[in-house]
Order: sequence, then C-alpha cells, then structure tokens
Amino acid sequence: MKRHKIVFLDASTVGHTDNFSRLSDLGEITTFPYTSREDTIGRIHETEIFITNKVIIDGSVMDSCPALKLICVAATGMNNVDLLHAKARGIEVRNVAGYSTESVVQVTFSLLFYLLNHLRYYDEYTRSGMYSRNPVFTHFEKNFTEISGKQFGIIGLGTIGKRIAQTAAAFGAKISYHSTTGRNLANPYPHLSLPELLSASDIVTIHCPLTSGTRNLIGYERLKLMKKTALLLNTGRGGIINEADLAMALDEELIAGAGLDVLEEEPPRPDNPLFSLRHPERLIITPHIAWASNESRERLMEGIIHNISEYLNNPKT
Repeated sequence: MKRHKIVFLDASTVGHTDNFSRLSDLGEITTFPYTSREDTIGRIHETEIFITNKVIIDGSVMDSCPALKLICVAATGMNNVDLLHAKARGIEVRNVAGYSTESVVQVTFSLLFYLLNHLRYYDEYTRSGMYSRNPVFTHFEKNFTEISGKQFGIIGLGTIGKRIAQTAAAFGAKISYHSTTGRNLANPYPHLSLPELLSASDIVTIHCPLTSGTRNLIGYERLKLMKKTALLLNTGRGGIINEADLAMALDEELIAGAGLDVLEEEPPRPDNPLFSLRHPERLIITPHIAWASNESRERLMEGIIHNISEYLNNPKT
C-alpha cells in the first residue's frame, strides 16, 4: 500500500498533543520545528501533503512542488497561503475553524481580572512581607470594582465575540458591540459606532480580524475617547492597536490599563515602546497564548487529522 508523504513545516507552533502521533497512521510523516523561507521548497518539493501554521506558501512555492495535492493550515486564518494560485493549480487548502473559542474567552477574562483586581500589586504586597506586618486582616490600597453593571464593549461579534458577550453578561455586564464590516448587525445587543462604543464602555475587548480596514483601528485619537477608568483588551490580532499610541496613552493615564495577547510583530522587537512604560503596572502582555489551551490544541490536531483523512478517502485525482 502506498504511504503518502506528509510534512509538518512548523510543528513547534502547535506543541505536544496526545493525538499528534496519529498523523503517522495517515502516511510517512516528517516534522520540522520551524521552516525558513529559504528551506521551504527543499523540504516539500516531492511532498503530496503538508501542514503549515505560519510558513508562507505563495505561487512560487507551489510551482516548485509538482506532487503537491493538499495544504493543511494548522489554524483558522489562511492568509499565509495564496488561495487563488492554489485553486488554479487544483491544490486543496483546508483549515480548522472553531477549535480555540473557549480558550480565547478564558484568557481574555484572565487578562481582565489581572488588571481589574490589581493582582500584580496584591501579590507583590503579600510576598514583600508588608501584609505580615499589617495589624489589619485586609488591605485597601488598590480599590477594585466589579464587572457587574459595567458597560462591556466588544469589537467584532463573531463566534468568539458572542461567547465573550455571554460570559460578560453572566457577570452582570451591559453588552454593546461594534461590527468592523457593518454587516453583522442581527444580534441581541446594541450596535454602536466605534466612537460611541469607545466613549461609553468601561471595558473594550477586540475580537475582529486584522484587515486593511482594521489595521491601526485603535490609535491615539480614539484612545482619547475612552474613559480614564477604562480597560482595553486585545486577544484578536496584533496591528489593530497602534502600539506606540497605546504606550503614550498608558503613560499619560488616558486609560486605566490594557491587556494584550497579540502584538504587531511576533516575537516583538526588544525596543517595542510597550516595554518601556512609566506605568508598567497598567499593562499585561502574554505571548500569543490565548488560543493554546491543551484542549484547544488537541481539537486543532483532530481537525488536521480529519482534513487529511477526508482527502485520502476522497481523492480528486
């Protein structure tokens, strides 16, 4: 029986999962932790099926791989693949959707609680020994407020945005949203223009894709519209918030804080202005991990295995 050649170009972007080994049931699997532009063609030029998360696959790559039949994207977004060229070549491109929703929601609220409850301050206060020297059993230096009754503004009410809305509503928040396309308007929450949403919200959270229309969507002038007590969260895509403008807004105390899981450049440059704030306690940054719970990565691998199995069982040759 023919053993199909399968290559995973950047397996380190998924990490270890218990079901990863099942790929070997589908064919002769070769994995690389990551693959540079220069190494891409050499690693897949005789391959029928390969998996990529972030490796760029353009027309020149496809034209150098005559055996190529299926590109599996280990993500939902397929912007790293030239889809028009793949279609013209008769190459299938399959992604995995919906695997990370619960993970992203959980991390979004983790960022919010860290900021809202001043967890960094209280942890450092306790560890420093100051709590041990306090004659009172509690401490009120940093007041925190409740989500209940807050105005919760969501930019992008897709699958993840809707779960964010449901969760925030369970805490008693008042929900509004802004559609960046102007098309997603049939929802049970008030739709506001972006200036209206920024001005009204106590918490703003971003869950829209990065497009030409959303790049630098939140810059200095729009940050000035927000309440000084407001918190800004982004677990969507880097580049939607202008990072230099956000650093300026945080230092000028235009907003109370920000929680980011995504940055314009990943990994970031050491001179990113967000790393040299006068008020670093106003910001938390995590390294693009919101999607990556154990369960989420298991679901992602399950989707990849399903896509390859379906192709093998229904070849278009």
